[in-house]
Amino acid sequence: MVDDDAARDRPETTDTPAPVISVSGTPAECGAGYGVAAAGLVADNLERYLRRFRDEAGLSRAAVRIAGSTFRSASHAAHPRVAEMLDGLAEGAGVAVDEIYALNARTELLYGARPDGADGGCTAAGVLGTRTRDGHLLLGQNWDWHPDQRDTMVLLRTVDEHGAVVLTLAEAGMLAKTGLNSAGLGVCVNMLGSDRDGLAAGRAPGVPYHVLLRAVLEAGSLGQASRVACRTTRNASINLLLGQAGPYGGELLDLEVVPGDVGWLHPTDGILTHANHLESALSVRDTMKNFGGSSLFRAARARRLLVDRADRAPVDLADLADVFHDHLGLPLAICRHLDERDAPVDQGETVFSVLLDLDSRRLGLAAGPPCRHEYQWFELTDVTG
Repeated sequence: MVDDDAARDRPETTDTPAPVISVSGTPAECGAGYGVAAAGLVADNLERYLRRFRDEAGLSRAAVRIAGSTFRSASHAAHPRVAEMLDGLAEGAGVAVDEIYALNARTELLYGARPDGADGGCTAAGVLGTRTRDGHLLLGQNWDWHPDQRDTMVLLRTVDEHGAVVLTLAEAGMLAKTGLNSAGLGVCVNMLGSDRDGLAAGRAPGVPYHVLLRAVLEAGSLGQASRVACRTTRNASINLLLGQAGPYGGELLDLEVVPGDVGWLHPTDGILTHANHLESALSVRDTMKNFGGSSLFRAARARRLLVDRADRAPVDLADLADVFHDHLGLPLAICRHLDERDAPVDQGETVFSVLLDLDSRRLGLAAGPPCRHEYQWFELTDVTG
C-alpha cells in the first residue's frame, strides 16, 4: 500500500499484481532462469504478438524471424550482456531465439509499419527530493497499452555476478520496462513517434526499443545511462524519464531519443513530466501530431497537479499516486480507461501503474486502471518469486 493518508480511502487488492520472478548469476544464467520460470507466459505473449505482427504489420512468421535475427546481431554488437540474457531466456523458455528478439522489437515491427496507428499512451512524472516530504526522489508512470497484455506481465528481479540488482516490470519475454536498480537509478518510459522511425532502406539496423531500455536500466549512474541512450543505434523513438537518488534531492533528466538524435529536458521547480509527444527542439517531425489525443495535455496536467500540491506542502507518494488516478478527459485521461469506440487494434487503457522511491530502493505496483487498485510495494533487496 501507499503509506500516506490520502490514499487510504481507495479499495485495496491483496493479490500480487504480476508474478514475481527473481534470478541471479551471469547474464546467461539470469536469462535461462527467467525463461524456465516464465516459460508458459513467454510462449503465450509471443503467440499474441505473432498474431499482431501478422494482422497489423502483415509479417509472416518467417519474416518475423528474419527481422529478429537482424535485431539479434545488432544487440550482440551493442549490448552483449543484454543479448546474452535474451539468448538464455529463449533457451530456458524453449522458444526460438530470433522470435524473442522480434518480441523485444515489437515497437519497431508494429509501429514502423503503421506509425499513425495509435495515439500512444503512458504518463510519467518525477519529483526531486527537494520538493518531497521525506527528501526522497520519487518517480512513476502509468503504462498504457492493449488490455490483453495485462496477464502476460512479470515483475523481474535480477542479481548479476557482481551483485548489481535490477527490479523492473516487464512483458514476459522482455527484460525491462519501468524499474530501478541498486545504484538508485530509476527509469520510466513513454512511446514517441518521429518521421525517422522504421527500418527504412539504407538505414543501419538498430538495437530494439526494449533492449536499449534494459541497457539503460543496467547503468550504474545517470551519466552512464545517458551515454547508453545517446550512443545506441536505434530505429524507434523512445522517451526515457531518468532519475538517480543522491545528495540535494537527487537528479532528474528526460531524454527524447529518436533515430539519429536526442533531445533533453530538465526539471522545473523540482518537477518533470512527460507523455507521448516531443517537447524538446529536435529537427524531426513528431508523428504523434497526426492524430492528436490526450498526450497533448497529459504531461502538462500532471505537472500542474504536482506543482499545486508542492506549493501547498511537500509532495509524498500519495500525491504522486493521486496524479496517476486523474480522470480529466476520461476515458483518454492520465488514468486511461477502455474506449469501446476505438477500433480493437487501437484500444488501450492503463494496464499497470508504477511508483518508484529511489532513495528507499522500492517499487510500488498497481494493476490498472489504478483508480481501482492499491499499490503493492516491493523492496529491491527483498523480492522472492
